[in-house]
Amino acid sequence: MKEKIFQPKPGRFLSLDVFRGLTIALMIIVNTPGTGAGIYTYLVHAPWFGFTLADLVFPSFLFAVGNAMSFSMRKIKHLPAGTVWKKIIRRTLIIFLLGYLMYWFPFFNIDTQGHWTLKPLAETRIMGVLQRIALCYFFAAVIFYYWSEKTALIISAGILTGYWGILYLFGQPGAELTMAGNAVTRLDLSVLGTGHIYRKDSIPFDPEGILSTLPAIVNVIGGYIAGTFIQKKGKSYEGIAKLLMAGFLLVCLGLWWDLIFPISKKLWTGPFVLCTVGLDLSIMAVLIYVIEIRKIKVGIKFFDIFGKNPLFIYLFSELFYVILRMIPTGSGLDIFEWVSERVFQRVLPGPPGALATALAFVLLCWSLGWWLDKKRIYIKI
Repeated sequence: MKEKIFQPKPGRFLSLDVFRGLTIALMIIVNTPGTGAGIYTYLVHAPWFGFTLADLVFPSFLFAVGNAMSFSMRKIKHLPAGTVWKKIIRRTLIIFLLGYLMYWFPFFNIDTQGHWTLKPLAETRIMGVLQRIALCYFFAAVIFYYWSEKTALIISAGILTGYWGILYLFGQPGAELTMAGNAVTRLDLSVLGTGHIYRKDSIPFDPEGILSTLPAIVNVIGGYIAGTFIQKKGKSYEGIAKLLMAGFLLVCLGLWWDLIFPISKKLWTGPFVLCTVGLDLSIMAVLIYVIEIRKIKVGIKFFDIFGKNPLFIYLFSELFYVILRMIPTGSGLDIFEWVSERVFQRVLPGPPGALATALAFVLLCWSLGWWLDKKRIYIKI
């Protein structure tokens, strides 16, 4: 991770930064709900099949990664292959390593007698959110360095249909789409083992598994192609109309596919990819109309702050949340629980209090982003 101080380039679309900021803000809300009561169901991931607002967050961030790549790839497209590969591999490894260290954090366990022991590497999750971002970035970058956008669309179709076939070909017969019997689980258990995958579901299952990373690449590809289109025709009514039409068609296609291949965020199925890319295209069209054409800037600064340091703020939110959950209070609750249950739940009982806690945490993370922006510090990972 390297810190660079620079002026944001005027050629960038403010709407793209706001899109990233919206995604980060919602991601923090989904990941840090208050305790003492359940949060609203639309802010909780669908248990297996189905779709909620929370399920849109991660694919939208991958879509935003593709948007950003459509700008950065223009600068390196004509560089020697060796230079480009060095840049791509370096960024991939840094993001992947940060994700791995985030799940290993705080690196030590404290036993009942107060002794500190190193947290075993054998129990550290290998795949995860940042790891998936790293791998999707790597493959999308390679695809767009060597091939055209038309070829990338063909590759995307092959990935989605191929993944569909793989799930049925290598899943447990009769249980190909169940949590225990799907090919994603079987591959992760055989390659990574139980100790290195997500273990907070009903059974050991990693929603960011090795195999399900494959279709997630298409979300980045979709964001990249949308980004290049926006640079050409985005600030026009024609461009907005085409984004909305493309989004509508993809959502319709995803819902039609859902009839025979269910939408599932945890399995990252093809219909899920089509629907999320379609929704992101529609959201981008609305933001471009509001921000770039109508020049409405009310409240835009708030999300722009998140969009300027997205990966760093996300990483901070995850690590700081872990720290808060480690600090005990005299009540027997950790400090995060105490604030949620003794403050917000008493003022706003039930789901409103859980949401208010998450919003307060978002504001805390935003304050860091505001300080970085004030100092003109933009941390590129």
